[in-house]
Amino acid sequence: MPLFDSFAISSSGMTTNRLWLDLITNNVVNMNTAGRPGDPSLQPYRRQVPVFSELLETAGGSVPGKDRLKGMGVHVPRVVEDPAEPRMVHDPSHPYADENGYVAYPNINIANEMVNMIAATRAYEASVTAVNAAKSMALKALEIGRG
Repeated sequence: MPLFDSFAISSSGMTTNRLWLDLITNNVVNMNTAGRPGDPSLQPYRRQVPVFSELLETAGGSVPGKDRLKGMGVHVPRVVEDPAEPRMVHDPSHPYADENGYVAYPNINIANEMVNMIAATRAYEASVTAVNAAKSMALKALEIGRG
């Protein structure tokens, strides 16, 4: 694998995991954003989740017409909203309470968000380690070339 391909693959991993961390942050920050049940103009925040997809490039195969695909990293083609129903809390004094006294809150579980945050952080760290390893190998190759 060419040296700069390894840098590109690792940097795509760092970029997507940074986006994932940003989405987790938005989810946690907005977990107490209230909405009015049944009112389309006052819907509660919806949890956002990234959809990861691999980046592929066609590599020349040894058999004509039988191209191979080689990995070129990862990207997020879209961010989707969690379709889960909002969490209903009975709070008749809240300004967004419906006629039954219920307020709609996002269905966000802080424990799940923290687990996702740890996973995204570890994946980001793994990409940084891969970049540092590739950089170290490139520097070693330059030292060898000097003689």
